[in-house]
Amino acid sequence: MKVKTKYVCSACGYETAKWMGKCPGCDGWNTLEEETVRSDKPLRTATSLRAKPTSLSSVDVTDYQRLSCGIGELDRVLGGGIVRGSLVLVGGDPGIGKSTLLLQLAAQLDKTATLFYVSGEESEKQLKMRSDRLNNETPGFMVLSETDITAISTALDEICPDILIVDSIQTMYHPEISSAPGSVSQVREATLTLMRYAKETSTAVFIVGHVTKDGAIAGPKVLEHMVDCVLYFEGERNHSYRILRAVKNRFGSTNEIGVFEMTDAGLMEVENPSLMLLEGRPDQTPGSAVVCTLEGTRPMLAEIQALVSPTSFGVPRRMATGIDYNRMNLMIAVLEKRVGLNLQNQDAYVNIVGGIRLDEPAVDLALALSIASAFRNRPIDNSIVAIGEVGLTGELRAVNQIERRLSEAKKLGFKACIIPHANTKNLKVPQGIKVLPAKTLTDALGYIM
Repeated sequence: MKVKTKYVCSACGYETAKWMGKCPGCDGWNTLEEETVRSDKPLRTATSLRAKPTSLSSVDVTDYQRLSCGIGELDRVLGGGIVRGSLVLVGGDPGIGKSTLLLQLAAQLDKTATLFYVSGEESEKQLKMRSDRLNNETPGFMVLSETDITAISTALDEICPDILIVDSIQTMYHPEISSAPGSVSQVREATLTLMRYAKETSTAVFIVGHVTKDGAIAGPKVLEHMVDCVLYFEGERNHSYRILRAVKNRFGSTNEIGVFEMTDAGLMEVENPSLMLLEGRPDQTPGSAVVCTLEGTRPMLAEIQALVSPTSFGVPRRMATGIDYNRMNLMIAVLEKRVGLNLQNQDAYVNIVGGIRLDEPAVDLALALSIASAFRNRPIDNSIVAIGEVGLTGELRAVNQIERRLSEAKKLGFKACIIPHANTKNLKVPQGIKVLPAKTLTDALGYIM
């Protein structure tokens, strides 16, 4: 029996006959892993149906209607429900709630569809204990504790489920591949097997993926290319709130998010995240500003807090949590150059309350106002919301869907909103809220200082 070895990059799947410190495919360091190749035992490949070309206009999609999963926030992120034949990858940090979410999904879908839950990390008894803890009403879906992908395929042929959940893909292995479970070859082959099954039988497949210390899905990058949808479950372990975000979705928008709260009874949907994020906001405190950001089709109010104090070091310290660090430095530079605030000898700390992350340019104005308020020790009126993008010359740029943002602010009881002057053209202002237009950052500061 002839045995040889090869080295495969765990990040991009690049293969080479010898070990190298730097992968030529993705320039990653120390990502090449040794795998054994047995030339006398070729891998059996699944036989697929004979393919025949067909006209796209003649393809019938009436049986591909979306299936509601019974969890509104998950339906929102998926684009309106589960698409039959889709392959969905759910990733997140350990203990964040991936398995809990999928077990609750299984309990909901058990009422309307045939579901099969495969776990490579827990036994059937452990799954039952966790289901009882989540107060699921006597779920009747089939479960299997197995890591052999060929044994799972045999069970699938007998059950023929509408929904398949695999937890997790890193524990699955193919007996004809000599490498260990979790390696590039094993993850790729197991995912390929599940993808073929999903497309040929129109079964929706959910797979759980582990993440690396950098926060990326563990395994080859081709894993994310093979699936139809990639969902990341985010959140701080010390916070009870969780954010489900789509970073890839072939059947919907990638801008939507779902908000959950982790409780003793599992994950609970948060239908009004704005109220949750503003809960406990201090009254008339310097350094606090509220912004209305847009996540997909959902407007959401969030609080930005800033703390500015004289530095005791030669170089001032800057820290940002929940917002881009470079964006914070950019706003500090604009405040120094265009507004005249002397921040070069000040430590600056910025935090987004609630453990969420804001990446939209429309948060620039609120970020700059919170830093200026903390520096001058003057509070911003609690009834004011700030929305706008700040340019390098200090001008305020227009943002999209301003009317939806104003309506959300009015719903939460805010009385006024600072917006870019360019957004006032043909603007229909909701009753009960006052618009404060500003052309520059200096004009905006005039409303609060």
